[in-house]
Formats: sequence, structure tokens, C-alpha cells
Amino acid sequence: MQLRARLFGIGVAALAGIPLAVLGPAGASHAATKAAQPAQKTAHSCATSKPGFASCKAIVRTDIVQANKVSPNATPSGYGPSSLQSAYNLPSATAGAGRTVAIVDAYDDPTAEADLGVYRAQFGLPACTTANGCFSKVSQTGGTTYPKKDGGWAQEISLDLDMVSAICPNCHILLVEAKTSSFANLGAAVNQAAKTPGVVAISNSYGGSDASDASYGSYYNHPGIAVTASSGDNGYGASYPASSHYVTAVGGTTLNTASNTRGWTETAWSGAGSGCSAYNTALSGAASFGTGCAKRAEADVSAVANPSTGVAVYDSTAYQGYVGWMVFGGTSVSSPVIASVFALAGNTGSIDNNYPYTHASSLNDVTSGSNGSCTTSQWCNARAGWDGPTGLGTPNGVGAF
Repeated sequence: MQLRARLFGIGVAALAGIPLAVLGPAGASHAATKAAQPAQKTAHSCATSKPGFASCKAIVRTDIVQANKVSPNATPSGYGPSSLQSAYNLPSATAGAGRTVAIVDAYDDPTAEADLGVYRAQFGLPACTTANGCFSKVSQTGGTTYPKKDGGWAQEISLDLDMVSAICPNCHILLVEAKTSSFANLGAAVNQAAKTPGVVAISNSYGGSDASDASYGSYYNHPGIAVTASSGDNGYGASYPASSHYVTAVGGTTLNTASNTRGWTETAWSGAGSGCSAYNTALSGAASFGTGCAKRAEADVSAVANPSTGVAVYDSTAYQGYVGWMVFGGTSVSSPVIASVFALAGNTGSIDNNYPYTHASSLNDVTSGSNGSCTTSQWCNARAGWDGPTGLGTPNGVGAF
């Protein structure tokens, strides 16, 4: 009966696809104090990581879960492809053909392809299947002997595949499943993705504590491929691999419709990760933006991540008792969004991760909102130009990518 209540106890706003107001996760770390937040109705898909391992950054709204089929003439709650494409002014209908976005996650999602099919059919996107050559799934060694199933990471996988579909429906999708969530295995999966023909971007919606590129950087150093990583969901505190010199670190925003020229407004999400790496070299392009970090600063760019203004995702694994259409947030949303924008742009062969810093005018600058209170204001507070939670801003077309 509890599961039945979760599946069918949905309000009118949920059935209409209107995100309900629930703040993201609280959290604090050194040099920052998180603002007090109301009680939440969210859950993290993955447990906190231990040293040498990463945790996925998906956050599910536990108050909005819909059955496998929504009622007639209704759409799933949360933002779908048309909303995301509108918010970021993207050429999704015409760009991306012939390019592959790779998703790297840990463990196996045995229903990944089937769930992806439900999402794409719901929103009228072209089918992306193994049979038609659009979708492929491999282990970290490139084979088809997959790791053991994990329900939390399966939710992450569904989220990632759906976001690539929403932003770049013409792209092919490669899912690489690491044996475990250790940096060594996830890194091996990134290397497998990078050597796959056609891959132009690799999204990593996971993170652990700040670490050194001397230990793990070789996994993420792939010139000619855009490698993105989630900045984290707990406010200030550097997270690896987002703190790597070799990736584009992706922060998070709260995205709302508005009666302005753009049609949307964004503020920094209170949970968006930001920080200064203790180990890794700063990006040269960041030098003129006053990050205040002696070494690598994160984030670089951002996209929607607040579960309160989250995205529609379909997952059938029934993890934690939730199954069907759900609303997700976390910087697990923003990383595959940005990887897919790089794929739409089609420039990755000739640029590096400094490129947004030299094309910041092609981004929506996010100037309000905060993820806490830091000793250096811009590490936690949005402002004109660069700031920790949102980086340089969010996509306004593909000019910065």
C-alpha cells in the first residue's frame, strides 16, 4: 500500500507538469556555512562516497512519482526536452547528427535501453536503440559482461540518458558501466569511452573528495573530447573529478519560467557545488575572472540542478520503492546537459576546456543566489562574471561551447 500511495498520490500540479517548490539538500563544509532550509522531500540516489570512490549526484523528488503511464492528455512532471531547449536557446532539432555523447556511470542498469525508449516515445523523440545503431552499452573494458546491478546508480543512468536525449536528440549515446564506483574503475570507463569512434563528449555525473590529477588525471585528459563533471550537491567544497584541470566543471541553477525576453530566469541553486582545489592547476582562461582560488576553481559553467525546478526522468528499477516517472535534480542533471551542448556545437576537436572563458558573452550570466557563506564571497555567491556555484553562467545557444 505504501508503494501504491507513492505512485498514485499525485496532486493536480504534478500531473500538469508543474514543478512543486521543495528546496535542494542542505550541507556545509569548511569555509562555508549553509543557510537554514525547510524540510525537504528529496532523496539522494547514491550513498556518500568513501576515499578513493565517487558517489552519483542524482537527487530524486520523493513527493512527485507517477505511474508508468500518465493520465490522458497529461505529461510527466518536471521539465522535458522542449523546455530545456527553450531555456538554453539550443539548435537541438538540427544539430548533433553523427556525434556520440558518452555517459560514464558505475554498476549495471539492465533496463537502461527500455527506459530510454519510454522517455523518448513520451516526448516524441526519434527512437534510440541498439538495433538502429543509436544506443550502445558496454562495460569498462568494452565488452558486454556487465557489472552487478545497483538501483541508485540505475536511477543515475536513466537521468543521464534522458538528459542527452532532451538536449541532443540527434546524437548517438554510449553508456559505459564501470565495475564499481572507485575512481580507478570509473576512470577506466572514461578511457574506454574516449577511444570509441564518434565520441565527442563524456559526461561524469559523480564525484568524491578533492583529489590530485597526479593520481587520476590521466583518466580525464582526452584532448579533442569535451569531458564534463558534476560540481557536487553539498555547497562549498571541491569535488573530484570536477576539480581536475582536464574537465569542464558543471555547477547548478534554479530555473524558472518568466515574463521576460528570454522567457526564463535562473539563480544559483543552494546545493550547487563550488570550491578551490588544493592540488590541481588553475585553468589559464580563468585568470582574468577573479576566482580567488590559488589553484583550480569550480565551477566553469552550469545548468538546471535544483530538484524544485527539476527534470522529468523515467526509470523502472523501483529503487527505494520509487518507479515510473520521477523528477530529478542535482548536478547530475547539469553535467549531461552541458556535455550534450558541446556535442551540439561540434567544436570539441579543436578546443579545450578554456573555451567558455574566452566566449563568456555567449552565456546567460547568473548573478543572484547562493550556496552558503564563504570567506571569499564569489566562492559561494552568484555575481556578475564568474562565481563558484554557477561558473560563467548557462548556455545561450552553443557559442561558448
